[in-house]
Amino acid sequence: MLTRLDIQNVILIDRLSLAGDRGLVALTGETGAGKSILLDALGLALGARAEAGMVRHGTDQASVTASFDLPPKHPVHAFLKEKDLPSEDALILRRTVGKDGRSKAFINDAPVSVQTLKDAGAMLIEIHGQFETQGLLDPATHIDTLDAYAGIDAAPLRKSWAALKAAQDKLQEAITGIETMRMQEQYLKHAVAELEDLDPKAGEEEVLAEKRRFLMEREKMAGAYEQATSLLEGEEGLQSLIGRLQASLERLADEELRGSLSRTKAEIEDLAWQVERRRSGRDSEDTLEKIEERYFKLRECAKKHRCSSDDLPQVFEDLSQKLRLITHHDDALADLKLAVDRARTAFISAAEKISETRKKAAQKLTKAVNAELPDLKLDKAVFAVDCLSSREENGWSANGFDRVQFMVSTNPGTPPGALHKIASGGELSRFMLALKVILAETGSVPTLIFDEVDSGIGGATADAVGERLQRLAKKYQVLVVTHSPQVAARARHHWHVAKTGQKGTVVTQITPLSELAARTEEIARMLSGAEVTKEARAQAGKLLKNQNAA
Repeated sequence: MLTRLDIQNVILIDRLSLAGDRGLVALTGETGAGKSILLDALGLALGARAEAGMVRHGTDQASVTASFDLPPKHPVHAFLKEKDLPSEDALILRRTVGKDGRSKAFINDAPVSVQTLKDAGAMLIEIHGQFETQGLLDPATHIDTLDAYAGIDAAPLRKSWAALKAAQDKLQEAITGIETMRMQEQYLKHAVAELEDLDPKAGEEEVLAEKRRFLMEREKMAGAYEQATSLLEGEEGLQSLIGRLQASLERLADEELRGSLSRTKAEIEDLAWQVERRRSGRDSEDTLEKIEERYFKLRECAKKHRCSSDDLPQVFEDLSQKLRLITHHDDALADLKLAVDRARTAFISAAEKISETRKKAAQKLTKAVNAELPDLKLDKAVFAVDCLSSREENGWSANGFDRVQFMVSTNPGTPPGALHKIASGGELSRFMLALKVILAETGSVPTLIFDEVDSGIGGATADAVGERLQRLAKKYQVLVVTHSPQVAARARHHWHVAKTGQKGTVVTQITPLSELAARTEEIARMLSGAEVTKEARAQAGKLLKNQNAA
């Protein structure tokens, strides 16, 4: 609920702080005293349009801060979390307006857009008056309102709608893709065959590059290998010299020397064999020519497909899948169409059940609201919940088959029209009051404000309005701007609005009337006018005594 409202430099309000409380709050005062200024100021904190004219003359900036105390499960917490804004049980909306008309918005001291402030404000306060089009006056909210009244959980329906749309999108994407790919079939066949023949492996280019560097280095060392071979195998090489030495040692009968030479000769022969293998490249199956051929084929193919060579195996898989889809498109489309049919059947089943429940709830809500109208001096009016269903798929939505709108006819014989277009002034506020009384258990907005709800009525009708406001105040925090003493007398809290002179200028002041005597005097003024009579005071006292304050 609204726990505090701080206003500074808004039109005729210099500085004002009001503490909100539970129950019914009546706002009274003479015509022109500035009751509408309070609502205009509160509207700023809720994201209403800001204008330079709202800044009090002679000041640079207007400021309004609205503080709320909310339960942990209130929907605004999820909204703030989605917007990455700080969320606590205490919520503060603040708006400033400069004399140039520019405004700034804040939620819990974090700067936000005016639209975000407005969206949050719509979850906290509903203002019902002649010029308000939020809350129940917005036709877009009517289907959710009816669902809440009927106890309908529409989440599974919306989920089945999302599944149907996803299946349809996937089918359409496949159809479009197949048509496009048919034009590319020859290219796909060639590309897949080429990649299949190449058979690329992830990481292969790096391996080939390393081998290529090694073989190129070996080419550079060819001269050293040739010299080593000559020193080992030439006419004057080590092998030839060892042969001569062996012949000399054969004449000696020294087995130890001959054994040592034999071992040396074997090692020299092995060394010569290894040098020859490296020189000729026989130690590897790879040749520089073969490696470079594979290496540049990979790079050329990767360039053609605009990817890295490591991505070529995935490219091959993707292109093969596209080719298979073209080749077997009938089977693929059949599976996708079957998925759409199944999703459509599930959606229709869910929508049919909810539609039937809505129609019954619409009749019940219509009857309940119409029962409230005679006591509110709307006995000639007829309220109806228009629940139209479409079995044509182009008329479906996440809400199922139905379109819901609240309709009224204010005079016998006139066709019904949209609530926000047909009703006017106090009629509109009283329609809202009747609806809110019936829907009292379904709303999540904690604070309701009614303006002009008692316009053009008095006596028993005004008392009926007050009784319903009092009833609503058991569930909500309710603030009513009223000229009716019967309504004001039923309030738990009473604020008085008046204009006073202050330092050579006129300002609007709001005074909470906490004492019984002060309330009695104000209600007596409302009964008798400018001159408060003894009879008016007595009647005011009687009203306050007889009413059970909310």
